[in-house]
Order: sequence, then structure tokens, then C-alpha cells
Amino acid sequence: MDSRTPPGAMSRVVRDARPYWGHLAALLVVSLLAAPLSLLVPVPLKIAVDSVLGSHPIPVPLGAILPSAVTHSDTALLVALGLLFVLIAVLNQLQEMASLILGTYTGEELLAGFRARLFRHVQRLSITYHDSHGVNDSTYRIQYDASNLRDIVDSLFPLISAGATFAGMLYVVALISWKLAVVAIAVTPIIVCAARIYGRRLRARWHDAQRHESKGFAVVQESLSAFRVVSAFGGERREEGRFRHSAEHGLRARVRLAALQGGFSLMAGASTALGTAAALIIGIREVQNGTITLGDLLMVMSYLALLYQPLESVGRKITDLQEAVTGLERAYALLDKHPDVLERPGARALGRAAGHVVFDRATFGYAGHPPVIEDASFDVESGSFVGVVGRTGAGKTTLAGLLPRFYEARGGRVLLDGVDVRYYRLGDLRRQFAIVLQEPVLFSTTIAENILYARPEARAQELVAAARAANAHHFIEALPDGYETVVGERGMRLSGGERQRISLARAFLRDAPVLILDEPTSAVDLTTERAISDAMQRLVQDRTTFLITHRRSMLEGVDRILRVEGGRVTVLPTRHAEARVAGAA
Repeated sequence: MDSRTPPGAMSRVVRDARPYWGHLAALLVVSLLAAPLSLLVPVPLKIAVDSVLGSHPIPVPLGAILPSAVTHSDTALLVALGLLFVLIAVLNQLQEMASLILGTYTGEELLAGFRARLFRHVQRLSITYHDSHGVNDSTYRIQYDASNLRDIVDSLFPLISAGATFAGMLYVVALISWKLAVVAIAVTPIIVCAARIYGRRLRARWHDAQRHESKGFAVVQESLSAFRVVSAFGGERREEGRFRHSAEHGLRARVRLAALQGGFSLMAGASTALGTAAALIIGIREVQNGTITLGDLLMVMSYLALLYQPLESVGRKITDLQEAVTGLERAYALLDKHPDVLERPGARALGRAAGHVVFDRATFGYAGHPPVIEDASFDVESGSFVGVVGRTGAGKTTLAGLLPRFYEARGGRVLLDGVDVRYYRLGDLRRQFAIVLQEPVLFSTTIAENILYARPEARAQELVAAARAANAHHFIEALPDGYETVVGERGMRLSGGERQRISLARAFLRDAPVLILDEPTSAVDLTTERAISDAMQRLVQDRTTFLITHRRSMLEGVDRILRVEGGRVTVLPTRHAEARVAGAA
């Protein structure tokens, strides 16, 4: 996993947020309303002390609003001040509610778009990337790291609001007493410096913690995906041990983070307490000297309590931002991964290919490893039926994967109808292939939707015809919900043979000119194999077919055999194939 910090994460956030400027501007305005509302909170208390308990006149703006009957009666004035206090409290709550609703909507909109962008990008990455990194890391980054974009919205605007509140309160305190303002601002550099120092340390710790959490997530995903294997071999305790091992590392990382955050909070709290104590001492002296009133002092002390709240909030939000930026950097690092397989500018459109396939010294290998396929050269005419044999791991599936550009040839060429496959539009190229895998891949939806995945616009009669051709219609109709039966996660409510026949029905419905069958009968019994083989005989008609298999019985009727061994591909004419296929397979 990438731990290096890509530069400019916040600038990328700003760029990605441009479509939502209107929402963000409204959120900023609503957030900034917190500053004047916070300034009004201690005003009723000051007026009550100075004008009800004391003999000072009420402030001119309030005197202009209230009727004389109220301003000349202590009881009426107290009631009015109580109502003013309630009004200010209600306005504060309304501001917080509006900020919460608007912030949640904007954050979720940003997050949904960002996750969709990540998911789209991950699907464009090559199979080589997913083979080397696995899907769990990408899943964690899409589901969890990406959510930090929403967290930035949740932290940034309260941070701006806290800064505005701090500035407004400091201005009012300065109007009352410049000495108290100096005391109030004296602790600010301490908190700011502490936030910078702790922020750098926190970012490193967040990387460590999230890396361990990602590993723990991978353990859970792998264990639950392989639940039958785990249960069959009694591996529950081993899997629990793996998870505990990852969790313990994550625990230690989180404890170190908590210690850092606690240290910062301690420093911020001690600094604000020191500032408050100094302000109290100086303020009492100012009241005794007659420089300020007792109401002024109470308002200043109220402001200081509120003043240091934004400062402490700034500190907490900065640590939250550090966490959010760290996770977001991991998400952007995924976006920075470049697909190995790219569509060239001006790529050629392709309708329906004839299916003439040529490998011209094609070579492929993973980075840093010896070639899996080396200098493969052969010519397959349209409509040919080709068997592909070789030992497990020899590269048979990789060879077939070069055709639809699941893998990109590192050398030589792969041609379809006389044109290098790299010159075709990628979507058009892959529509020329129907693929049936050794382990059928079904989605946790209905049988009909799984078959229609090949061609969503197909009509109902075409769907049924494809199922009949794949010898699947009979067992589908026998199910309680027929074609609307939900197959469960990865199709586990069906048998292996039933899943494979649905895969064949999907291939029939695809009606592609080139067919790749990758060990389609390796995991079924003989009766099911016969049903699948019967369906395959119909499927391969008038199509260029590549059949990857270990079973000699499946090779009857092939036009030629390709033997893959040691990275080399040898073409075996069928008249010699029967004598040599046992050694090849």
C-alpha cells in the first residue's frame, strides 16, 4: 500500500468541490452566522447586572427598541432580558440545525460523487493491478478513506466559524479593555504552535493506524468470502488469530494517536486556563479602579469562556483535519494509479468482428518477473475451434486474456481481423468476446438479471432462448420463483453445475464472434459435464473458440491444439494431438 503522501490533497479537494460551490457558499454563510449570535449570548447578563442591579443606563440600541414601560421597570426589564436570552438561544439552535442539515447534504453529495469516481477508476485499472494489490485494499479506500472528503466539510466550516467567532469576540473585548484583549490573545500563539507541531506527528500516526485497519478489513473480507473453506478445515481460530494480530497493531496505533491528541488537549486546556486566570485578576483590578463596570467584567469573562472554546475547537478540528487529509491522500493515491491498458486517441470503431485471430511474437510478463508468454505466434481462422492445454500455472488463461486486452502485450502483436487489438476502441473490442470461466461469476440478484448482464436490452424471449440453449431452462422453471429467483451472494444458492449453465446462457445471449471457455467443466460431475458439453457444442457453432481445458474428452472435434509450456506456445495439429495431449495436460 502507498504510504507516501501525494502533494496537494487539499487543492484537489477544492477542485473536486467546484460543482458544489453554491451549496458550499450557503454553508459558509450559515456557519459565519454563529459568530454574531455567539457575541449576543452574554449581553442580557451584562445589562441585567449593570442596569437592573446597578444604576447604569441600558444600551441605546435596546432602549430604542423597548417601550418606556419596560425600560423604567426593573421587573419588566428582567422579563424582557429573559425573553432576549431565550430568543438568542433559539437562534443559535436554528443556526446549528441549518448548518448541520446543509453540511450533511453537501458532504454526502461530495462523497457520493467522489466514491463513484473512485469506483469508475478502479474498474478501469488493469487486471494486473488487481492481481498484485487485491480487491480489499481498493474496497477499503473507496468505502472508508473516501469518506474523509465528507469529514473535511464537517471539520472545515466549523473551523472557519470558530475563527470568525474568535476574531469577533476579541474585537469586543478590546473595545471594553485593551489589557484584557492582550491577555486573551497572549495564549493564542501557544495553541497555534502546538497545533502545528502535533499536526505533523498526527499525520504520520494516522497513516500507520489506517494501514493496520486496512489489513484487518482484508482479513475479514477474505475469511468471510472463503467461509466454506474455513469451516471445512476448522480454521476459525486461525482466522480469529489473524484478525486479532491486525487489530492489536491497530489498537497500539490508535493508543499512540490518543496520547498525542490528549497531549495537545492538555496543552491547549492549560494555556486557556492560564489566560482566564490572568484575565480574572486584571479584570477585578479594572473594576476596582472604575475602568470597567462589573457587567463589563462578567461579559468579558463570558466571552473568554466562549473565546477559548473556538481556540480549543480549532485545535480539535485541526487534528480531525489531519486524520481526514491522511485518509483522503490514500484515496487520491488510488486515483493516481494509471491503467496499464489504455484506449489510444482516435481508436477504431468495431462493429462485429469475423473472428480471425493472429498472435505475432506476442510476449507478456508481470513487471520484475520472467515472461509468462514469450514470442507466441499462431494463426486462427474465423470459426475455428482451438484447444489450449498445459500444466496448471503455465499461462493458458493469460494467453487468452491478451485477446480482449485484459493484459497488454509487452512485445509483439495480437491481431483481430488483421488489426492490432490496441488500435480498436476498448469497449468495442471487448464486445467481441463471450467468456465462460472455470468458477462461474454470478451477482447476488435474480437469474434473469444475471443472464441479461450480457445484453441488458434483450427481450424476454431471447432470454429464455439463451437459457434453453444452455440446458438451463428446465431447472430454472422448476425453481419456486423461476427466472426471478435470487441466487444469493456469488450464486451460492445454486449448485456449481447450475451456476455454470447460467454462465453459458449469458454467453449465448452475448452472441459474440469469439468465445473463450476457461475450464468450464472442471468442477462438475459427469452428468452435468455432459449437459454443459451438449450446450457448448451449440455455442461454438460459427464462432472462433478457445477452449482451455485439462480434460481430454473436451478436446474432441477441435481443429488444433495450442500447448503452453515454459512461456512458449506450440501449435499441435490434431492428427498428432491425441498422442501427445496426455503429456501436455
